[in-house]
Amino acid sequence: MTAPTVPAARTSRALEVRRQKTAAGLARIKDVLDQMIKSKAPITMAAVARAADVSRTFLYEHADARALVDDAMSQFAGRRVQDRQAAQDELEASWRERALNTEAALKTAHAEILAQREQIADLLGQIRDLRSEWSQEDIGRIITDNGNLKRQVRELTAEGKSLTGKLSAARDNVRFADKRIADLEAQLVSVMTPPPVGDGR
Repeated sequence: MTAPTVPAARTSRALEVRRQKTAAGLARIKDVLDQMIKSKAPITMAAVARAADVSRTFLYEHADARALVDDAMSQFAGRRVQDRQAAQDELEASWRERALNTEAALKTAHAEILAQREQIADLLGQIRDLRSEWSQEDIGRIITDNGNLKRQVRELTAEGKSLTGKLSAARDNVRFADKRIADLEAQLVSVMTPPPVGDGR
């Protein structure tokens, strides 16, 4: 009557050992995945199996293990998308701000140039119309002011050309950033594509 009891007890113990081993493996997998997510390390079946000291077969065939890995991969992919989107937004905002600042400075320089030219024309007109009524001191002061204004116009013109070049460079950088971001997004889509389920390598 007692003979069947021994194999049953052994089977029960074996099942309990197997259950404990499985639970320990799942706990290690979870710890490894949490660490990979925190460190932003790429999550692959091979890397998880190696770090958690389990087989790839266990990862593929055990439903709970596969669910843990799939969920971690989704989190990792989502975080990479968010990080890239944040970097893209920051880069675009930076270049747009530079372009806007350059455009504003260019408009200001053009307005100042126009104002200086109008003032020069006015002074020249006054010199022609009132030369006979002004003293040599007044004429000398006007000529000096006119020379200073011409110098300022030359400086502002040079500054305008420099700002135009900076604006062009800023726009080129924005176009380059857009292309680079598109390339990175294509790479991300490639990385996010899961390997075949039957891959045993």
